[in-house]
Amino acid sequence: MTATRTEQAHPDHAGLDRYGTPALVDALVADQALAAQAVQAAGAALAQAVDAAAPRLAAGGRLVYVGAGTSGRLGLLDSVELHPTFSWPPERSPALLAGGERALYRAVEGAEDSREMAAADIAGLALSDRDVVLLIAASGTTPYTVAAAQAARVAGALTVGILNNPGAPLAAACEVAVVLDTGPEVISGSTRLKAGTAQKIALNTFSSAVMVRLHKVYGNLMVDLRATNAKLVQRAVRLTVAATGASEAAAREALAACDHSVKVAIVMLRAGVPANAALQRLQAAAGSVHAALAGGPP
Repeated sequence: MTATRTEQAHPDHAGLDRYGTPALVDALVADQALAAQAVQAAGAALAQAVDAAAPRLAAGGRLVYVGAGTSGRLGLLDSVELHPTFSWPPERSPALLAGGERALYRAVEGAEDSREMAAADIAGLALSDRDVVLLIAASGTTPYTVAAAQAARVAGALTVGILNNPGAPLAAACEVAVVLDTGPEVISGSTRLKAGTAQKIALNTFSSAVMVRLHKVYGNLMVDLRATNAKLVQRAVRLTVAATGASEAAAREALAACDHSVKVAIVMLRAGVPANAALQRLQAAAGSVHAALAGGPP
């Protein structure tokens, strides 16, 4: 049986267990660096996925993450970070991990092989054509993930596959396939290495680019964060100062008047309007700070 590329033994490191420690570390780090190159090579597919996803999410859809094992945990991590970073509602970024919550900490036997579990998990989300589903699997053959892709596509959701083996079934099952061709791992089959790193970069890139398209960023400033602790409150102040040129005292005063919404504070200070008027401008402009300041649609 021919092994997929991610399962093949690396041709350059047959003597890995005999390397000195500096050489061992160098080999592992150097191979990880190839992950970014694989994501760069898939840039066109990632851009296609972003452009297809943004209108659906702007219309109220959800961004759903699906995977098993390492791939599922990486998806869950991305989903969790959207709320504090971009104020994305947690209920709009559910994550399905084969085997459920137990699988966060240890493998659940047979979970990744269950097509029935995948179908049931997808059915439980009651997907619509506004939803976007990210299906993540290094091999691109995981039965749970492939079956979830098929069920999500039947439900009308946009399906985006993120995988590391060209020609794998997951690519055919999804409307958009982002193939991160990372090849064999230094430790053969250990796709938590550069395959996982490439998935993390791709997920960061996709979700960040989508949030930029949804006006969660002003310039390159993260202006839609949730200031839920002292560190983030201070960050909100710095962002407001950077975006407006106002003093720190003025930024703090504006933020205090609008429940620490950086976007609202920016419009308040730059347009010279109170918090309620700034909020109304942003709502009319679909959250675009540029449009709110210009007084027109985004």
